[in-house]
Amino acid sequence: MTADSSRDRRFERALGSLRGLSVGDALGSQFFVPSYYPLLRRHELPAGPWQWTDDTEMACSVLAVLAAHGRVDQDRLAASFAEHHDFDRGYGPAVNRMLRLIREGGDWRELAAGLFKGQGSWGNGSAMRIAPLGAWYADDPEQATHQAEISSYTTHQHREAVVGAMAVAAAAALAAAPKGPPAPEELLDGVIALVPRSAVGAGLRRARDMLDYSDAGTVAAVLGSGRRTSAHDTVPFALWSAARGLGDFERVFWTTAQVGGDVDTTCAIACGVTAASEPGAPPAAWLARTEPLPSWLPTRAV
Repeated sequence: MTADSSRDRRFERALGSLRGLSVGDALGSQFFVPSYYPLLRRHELPAGPWQWTDDTEMACSVLAVLAAHGRVDQDRLAASFAEHHDFDRGYGPAVNRMLRLIREGGDWRELAAGLFKGQGSWGNGSAMRIAPLGAWYADDPEQATHQAEISSYTTHQHREAVVGAMAVAAAAALAAAPKGPPAPEELLDGVIALVPRSAVGAGLRRARDMLDYSDAGTVAAVLGSGRRTSAHDTVPFALWSAARGLGDFERVFWTTAQVGGDVDTTCAIACGVTAASEPGAPPAAWLARTEPLPSWLPTRAV
């Protein structure tokens, strides 16, 4: 095992991505407040502290399971989601109910498979939490997509949700590559090559073709901005923004946030991918205004 693939190094990369995800999530969620819209237009920060949402809470469980087991253990992951579920963090109603039932002894396999008349959820929930897993597997993007697929099934079993998680994990793995972050075209080409054909994949191909567009609003009008909270309406735009700004966390955040939509989630995805690349770490002043990560999160891999 190389030094780069050691547990400690994997944990450091994943934690860096998680910090970026939490800042994107917490700051993005501030701009659901109408009185803050002028600040968003001026790229000015609201007063802290910024509280993170379910995006970060679930991402912490992903990292906790990786730190303890070195891979995704579905039973442990579902149990952690249920144990740490805070109703007030903004979970969707279907996931709120499912996690409550898991705590009461329900089987996550049956519950996740039964959502939405048996087709499973195609929401963006498994994509929003997965960037740290991609950073963990920076030396093996294929394994990142495999582990992301496994992780998605604990809550989101529709094909589009699964592929959305795979795409974000692949992007974070490629961004965290030991040789340094790729160019925008390389990042999206790499992700497209790692995910199966799907609406998410089609959106990523459109995102690849729009990398030379400078107006994020136009791009979001084509790709979506998470307004429908589906994976295929969320992931392509978030990865377009991340690809164009790797190494510049502030640029990625403001580009992603300015189009509206599901702002906390698009920013969690884009900023989690960006922070997987060491030059893309969130500014210290932004991190200081963000709610600290929970005390139950491990401080190292075991």
